[in-house]
Amino acid sequence: MAVVTSTGSRIMTGLDSTPRVLADPGEGGGKVHVWVETLETGAADSTTSTYLVARLPSNARILGQSSIAHDALGATTATFDIGVYNLSGKSVITDDDDAINAGIVCSTAGTKAFIADAANWGLPLWDFVNGQTTDPKTDLDIKLVLNDAHLSSGSGTVTVEIYYTVD
Repeated sequence: MAVVTSTGSRIMTGLDSTPRVLADPGEGGGKVHVWVETLETGAADSTTSTYLVARLPSNARILGQSSIAHDALGATTATFDIGVYNLSGKSVITDDDDAINAGIVCSTAGTKAFIADAANWGLPLWDFVNGQTTDPKTDLDIKLVLNDAHLSSGSGTVTVEIYYTVD
């Protein structure tokens, strides 16, 4: 065994260096915002149905406390993906239907992490989009997409709670 001294890589590396490099406001000491949206699904909702749940600035850093909660939405194998999309009529990014999370099982009620991979907590929203290398400096839509099966026998409530900071 060894005694280890380590420094966090996102914020502390810069603060612990000489000269000191401050973190972006959204990463260290930023004001936390919250977006809460609730929607109702229907028993007739079919595969590829989409549900608009948020419109956030592209530099929003979604925090790990964010969640999605839903009722049991039928006895099917239906799943939700959480994606990032252009606003209607705009084309600044490539829409990415599972950028934030994929394969959230809908048939059992529960609360799940909004972002699938903890390593992505705190990244700017634009950074979730496949192939995006710069901030488009605009608002982006966050949508749920119903996949794998329709909700045939299930209707119910879905609520997202998104905590975020901005730079």
